[in-house]
Amino acid sequence: MKPSTPKSRAAKITALSIAGAVIALGGIGAVTAPQWLGNVVSQSAGQPEQSTTSKPPAPPVKTTVAPLNGAKEVNPITAPSITAVNGTVKDVKLTPAKGPAVKGAYSQGESSWKATDPLVFNTSYTLAYTVVDADGAETAKSSTFSTVVEKNEADTTLLVGTLGETIGAAQPIQLTFSEPVADKYKAGVEKAVTVTSSAGQKVKWHWYSDKLVRIRPETFWASGSSVTLKQQLFGVPFGNGQIGNFNKTTTFKVGPQRVAVVDGQALVMNVYEDGKVVHSARVSTGADDWPSPSGYAVILEQQRVSHFTAESIGLKPGDKDYYKPTDVNYANRLTWSGVYVHQVLSGGVEAIGQRNISHGCVGLLPADADWFFTNMKPGDVVQFKNTAGPPIRADEGFGDWNIPWAQYGTPVS
Repeated sequence: MKPSTPKSRAAKITALSIAGAVIALGGIGAVTAPQWLGNVVSQSAGQPEQSTTSKPPAPPVKTTVAPLNGAKEVNPITAPSITAVNGTVKDVKLTPAKGPAVKGAYSQGESSWKATDPLVFNTSYTLAYTVVDADGAETAKSSTFSTVVEKNEADTTLLVGTLGETIGAAQPIQLTFSEPVADKYKAGVEKAVTVTSSAGQKVKWHWYSDKLVRIRPETFWASGSSVTLKQQLFGVPFGNGQIGNFNKTTTFKVGPQRVAVVDGQALVMNVYEDGKVVHSARVSTGADDWPSPSGYAVILEQQRVSHFTAESIGLKPGDKDYYKPTDVNYANRLTWSGVYVHQVLSGGVEAIGQRNISHGCVGLLPADADWFFTNMKPGDVVQFKNTAGPPIRADEGFGDWNIPWAQYGTPVS
């Protein structure tokens, strides 16, 4: 080999310098790079790198379940439900501790479910279901709850009659609640109980206590009308944790408007039916020491024979007005404290139409007492005039008609 001379070494350095300049001026050198750099350049500037990014996971499904897991004293009117966000629910099954599963329905593309059958009191339930996310992954879940226990159930007792029964025109509707109704819940209870009259009569409520209410129209029920009482009390709160436990509708027929007007001074009774006099009779009312009540009374019950005792009206042996136990015919009770319309005792026959001798009762001769007992019915009216006793109180009988309409209570539409 011929040794390099200074001149030849300089030429080589110059050539390499020119090649580097060309690469620099050509960027990455894909076009102008010399042949011997081809493999390097094509590797750095060729095909793009393979992507390593994968599909993101489905978002978690969020569910809202009611009642909450472990809830107690759940109102049976509650409709259990499940709502899913970012997914759906399936295979929902709501089962009580005993009995068949509760029916329900899906909605919103199976993203929610709601029970369509009512719950029952004093029962534990299991709500089982499956959650499905956007990728189809399934997760089984469940929750439990229990409804109001028996001691917190509340109901009513109706004093007015049963379906289809005919009652007197002055009969108030009386409801006795098994549990007290707190003041703040009375409006809700009134809303849940509706009274409609075929004659279009409006009614009012009068609360005598937190457990006793009566309902009546402004004037006596229209003769021959029908009145429907609808109690939709299932699930209605009474307060203090008490919940109404039933729904019931009762319809009754109103008889003729029968009013017996007793005049304590004239000692006469006139009986009106739908405004016409149908019977007149001589009477004896309460003596001065035992005056008959004033105002309106309503027949509470009738007994063909009733056993009277002086003790029932507060008398004891030795009292000047005491009398021995006796049986009385054709007894029509007006008060629980002992005021009746009845057949006069044999010793008082001569006083009928002449003077007042009773302990507050209205005495009639046998034929008139028989007529009254046969033709007058519970719920019919006895109106007292010219008598000195106070009006009948609510706790003595149906003294509701002695309360002015403006003062009676809450109007119910």
